[in-house]
Amino acid sequence: MESLQQFEQLLSQSFAGISLGRILLAGMVLFIALLLRHLVSEILARSLFNTTRRAVGGLDQVVLEQLKRPSGFLVMVGGLWLAKTLLHLPIEPVNLAHGANEIVRILLIFNAGWFLYNLIALLDAWLGHWAQKTESTLDDHLLPFVRKGLRTFVVIMMLLMAAQTLGYPISGMLASLGIGGLAVALAAKDSLSNIFGSLMIILDRPFQIGDWIKAGDMEGTVEDIGFRSTRIRTFAKTLITVPNSVLTNLAIDNFSLMPKRRIKMTLGITYASPPGQVREAVEKIRTLLREHPAIDQEFFLVNFTDFGASSLDIMVYCFTRTTVWSEYLDARQDVCLKIMDLLEDLGLEIAFPSRTLYLHDMAPAEADS
Repeated sequence: MESLQQFEQLLSQSFAGISLGRILLAGMVLFIALLLRHLVSEILARSLFNTTRRAVGGLDQVVLEQLKRPSGFLVMVGGLWLAKTLLHLPIEPVNLAHGANEIVRILLIFNAGWFLYNLIALLDAWLGHWAQKTESTLDDHLLPFVRKGLRTFVVIMMLLMAAQTLGYPISGMLASLGIGGLAVALAAKDSLSNIFGSLMIILDRPFQIGDWIKAGDMEGTVEDIGFRSTRIRTFAKTLITVPNSVLTNLAIDNFSLMPKRRIKMTLGITYASPPGQVREAVEKIRTLLREHPAIDQEFFLVNFTDFGASSLDIMVYCFTRTTVWSEYLDARQDVCLKIMDLLEDLGLEIAFPSRTLYLHDMAPAEADS
């Protein structure tokens, strides 16, 4: 009995206005919170992980770990709040209760910001899963921009809320940020226009990496699409770096989006060719295109069109099934050689630029004068 009284007296002793019993009770709360941290964080993270996995189709273990840490920290913050409540911190001579409340609020803000910061990884995984279903690779360039932009927004809001909790007026800070942002925007006008240009390229999708394009006097294969510029590898193997703001203001001809390639030529035969043979040549060229395996049968034209300066002109207009440059050249070559064989069989000659001179003898009287 005496030992129990001594123990009660020991617990009733105070340090800085706080009894030893309350200090021990607060310590037990913190110890229990420390034990529960892993269990609660595992339950919360697993629940959110399973929900997201059903929606997305599978997530990496790293994402699960990112969710566990802020969840466990939330349990510790809850333990600190309960321990602070049990301690009944004094308000004189120093207001410890107010200081502890401010610390808990800041920790809660930090925990919420940390949770949202890591939660963006889930959004990034979902957007990445969606982007994999599209044929364009430009979505992959948009994802880092969205991820970094959202995380920057979360950090800024967390800092502003923490500053407001500590008693700093954020209205003046927002005003100064607005003025500073205006100055930065004016100084970085070209950079911002390039960033918006890259967004227009990503959203409009006029081309993607690997496409053969022509913009202005620039022609080549798109090698890289950045937030400031686009790199085009020319056929001379030089590298052109074009600001995106300039590229978005140019008419872009994307050769890689052609469903088929065009063959357009004017075949000139000599004026000595009889009309019947010209008609036969036109019909046989049509038959040649109709039976050629590399020529698209949806549309083609073969017609005698003009009396040229030194030839009778036959227009040949068709499309190849393939869009591959090398295969297109092989198909075009084969068509040209077969037309040459056809004309040779008909006894027709391919004309070349020539000029006929007519000489007129003058009369003697006209010559003497």
